Amino acid sequence: MAAVLAGCMALGLTACGGPDAGAQQETAPAQTEAAGETFEETENFGESSEETEAAKQQAETEDGVVKTTAGLVQGTNENGIYRYLGVPYAEAKERFVPAQEATAWEGIRMADSYGPISPQGSISGVGGDDNQDGTDNNSQNLNIWTPGVNDGKKRPVMVWLHGGGFSTGSANEEGYDGEALSRSGDAVVVSVNHRLNVFGFLDLSAYGEKYKDSANVGIMDIVGSLEWIQDNIEAFGGDPDNVTVFGQSGGGAKVLALMTSPYAKGLFDKGIVQSGATETMGVIFNSKESSARLTQHILENLGITEDRIEDIQKVPVEQLEEASAEALLETGEELKLPAALGGGYSMDWEPVVDGDFLPTDPVTEKSFADAGFDIPLLIGSNLNEWSGFFEADPVEPTKELTDALREAYPNKPELTSQQVDTTTIRLPLLKIMSHKADQNGAPVYAYLFTYGDSYHGAEIPYVFDHADGSEEEEALARQVSQAWISFARTGTPGAEGMPEWEPYTRESGATMLLDTQPELVYHHDGKLLSLLAPDYQY
Repeated sequence: MAAVLAGCMALGLTACGGPDAGAQQETAPAQTEAAGETFEETENFGESSEETEAAKQQAETEDGVVKTTAGLVQGTNENGIYRYLGVPYAEAKERFVPAQEATAWEGIRMADSYGPISPQGSISGVGGDDNQDGTDNNSQNLNIWTPGVNDGKKRPVMVWLHGGGFSTGSANEEGYDGEALSRSGDAVVVSVNHRLNVFGFLDLSAYGEKYKDSANVGIMDIVGSLEWIQDNIEAFGGDPDNVTVFGQSGGGAKVLALMTSPYAKGLFDKGIVQSGATETMGVIFNSKESSARLTQHILENLGITEDRIEDIQKVPVEQLEEASAEALLETGEELKLPAALGGGYSMDWEPVVDGDFLPTDPVTEKSFADAGFDIPLLIGSNLNEWSGFFEADPVEPTKELTDALREAYPNKPELTSQQVDTTTIRLPLLKIMSHKADQNGAPVYAYLFTYGDSYHGAEIPYVFDHADGSEEEEALARQVSQAWISFARTGTPGAEGMPEWEPYTRESGATMLLDTQPELVYHHDGKLLSLLAPDYQY
């Protein structure tokens, strides 16, 4: 049961025990009396404008006041780490259109509470959340953790993209708190809220110029956050020339979308994909044809005709989500689209390969998307992932299979072949890393998280250095988080006590097993995978 709950939490699903989106709060501009006194006092400092400015900057730093392109923001200091919550990076005044620059404010905006999140949807096979409290189409805000502000330092910037497919979840979840990672790595950690599901990926391009970009505004929001980071992160102690995007599950698939879009080129330097793809979500994305058909079904369900397309702006969120859920299932069954998770047919919300924003799928016939050529990639999955969550045919434990299992994982005598993830995530990620390596561009580094019950999302506390259990768990958290930080800082993952991490190639199969005793292995599970999924080609 713990594995199921943790997997659901990684997807941001409150329906099976995940965080409650309704607990999030909206941040409103405010100006504190104390802050006003600070500026009034510094105006009288010294006799020269240079002295006045220096004193003002010192006061701002002590109070955590940072100047952004839209105005001043003030965060809080938690144990030596500044945190800024709900900072707007853009503004969506209407549904289904690209967000615009955030409206400027006067005075100091307090950034001490989380901002609104996107309306929540569902994912085929695992459901979703129908609680829309605290949600808003205008959910373009981010959270920042940093060891120092206005100090001129050039810290690596790590931008977290949350899980939940492209349908659910938020950046505001407790497990994504960046304080510990920021402290241990002297890094600036950012988490991003953006539009999801029908609000982020409904293709209305056939219904007028206004909606020509509607199919990908959810990813365009993320691009907007990266543009904001380029313009503002230096004041938060970060280096805009050293930005890494990292994400788990749907967040990893978002990283792949950014590596595929020429519109994101130059806005980030490295990518980390944690369990971030299935065969139909990440390896490929939705087509124009399937997305157009999905839109037709949604409009039919809502009773909206082409000449009344603007009515969709006023449909209540719950009604729009309900009509979308029905249409996703209907379209998937009609077009025989395999569900992203579980069995049967269903379409899921994803970016759309439109030939412009996304020229291709991430995985092309012979290589990887051109936009990702120069982007180093750290990519991997967990040993168990969703095993045991979905109904599956039993695996016959032949001697050949048992021998292959013991050869692949000699230190896990209790492990069974039934528990090993194959076609759900492990093999799709092997396809991605192999095609990326085939580009002969920036390097690929592969990992497999094998510690304990390594279900979907089990690595997240270790990446964020949150483990607070045994000494063994805390040591593993230090090592995994430092490996991620090393990759963000230098482009090469590694940590004390870890073997040298060699790049993955199709020939070498070099993969780091992340466990109490990390080990670099080469095609360690090749025979096992060929027996469990003999027809899979990667």
